[in-house]
Amino acid sequence: MSKARTVDLLLIGVGNLGRRFARTIEEVRDELRLRYGLVFRIVGAADSRGAAVSPMGLDGAAIDGIKCAGRSVSELPNVGQPGVTGLEMIEAVHADALCEASPVNLAGGAEPALSHVRRAIGRGLHVSTPNKGPIVVAYRELTALAQQNGVQLRCDGTVAGGLPAIALGARDLRGATVLRIEAVPNLTTGFVLDRLAAGASWEAAIDEARRGGALEGDGSWDLDGWDAAAKLVILAQTVLDVDATIDDVEMHGIRGVDLHALRDERASYSLRLLASAKRRDDGGYSLRVAPTSLPVDHPLGRLGPTGMGITYETDLYGKITSIIDEPTPLPSAMSMLRDLLEIYAE
Repeated sequence: MSKARTVDLLLIGVGNLGRRFARTIEEVRDELRLRYGLVFRIVGAADSRGAAVSPMGLDGAAIDGIKCAGRSVSELPNVGQPGVTGLEMIEAVHADALCEASPVNLAGGAEPALSHVRRAIGRGLHVSTPNKGPIVVAYRELTALAQQNGVQLRCDGTVAGGLPAIALGARDLRGATVLRIEAVPNLTTGFVLDRLAAGASWEAAIDEARRGGALEGDGSWDLDGWDAAAKLVILAQTVLDVDATIDDVEMHGIRGVDLHALRDERASYSLRLLASAKRRDDGGYSLRVAPTSLPVDHPLGRLGPTGMGITYETDLYGKITSIIDEPTPLPSAMSMLRDLLEIYAE
């Protein structure tokens, strides 16, 4: 076999996804070299407190370990650079691709992630991101910029975690017209709804979701439907070729669900926060996010508390459903590996 190609990566955002990505690509390095002739090497990583840089590659296990300890990558011995921002790292460090996994900040114009992606593309780096913000806010701009600079922008992890929901719709359904999309792309709300259906109080269900890491902050992003709406907008843009925004989505969260009905219907129905796109007679799509009772014989009605899924209804291929059980964030983290292999693997 010919010599393996080394691909140097920058990683911005070293939380639940980023740290798992750093550790795991090191753990599977030999297999990736054997199967694809590729070696992925993180030469720079940045979090909110600074960066770590090494042209010979950073230790993925060390990145994971220091983040699990609640510390910054800038504290890594010999390679840490306190105070260095992700944008400064992009400017200063030579690399082939950027993995942007920083927290979503739609309220703040998707910054700083949007600037990270713009600058990386401008410098000729391929980009993989599970961060929904830049895709929701500036998908057309970023794809045009990537084309101008001869690089690729991949975002398969922005919808339904590790499920290849975008790839299925955009690549594997080519030639067909999508008549309807039904998706359960948010794990947190399914977890909470199942706990409520089992008899837990609202407070207990929220507390359990928070303790398990599924719910962060005050929970509004998930519980009020913003996350599912953002993912629906991404599906509209990447699969349906519709210039949608969150303002185009009729959005209802799960806070007002009827607990008595939820528990009474548990045996025959599963309540899920459903994101749907329905093709209209004028060729456009109606976008909606709302709690929906799904019969147990519906493909998405069988999802467990850590499940997500999507159903595409098309004119040529009929109905196709794909689901994932994601009890940990690892599949979401490794969506970046899938993106990188789409870019580099022959």
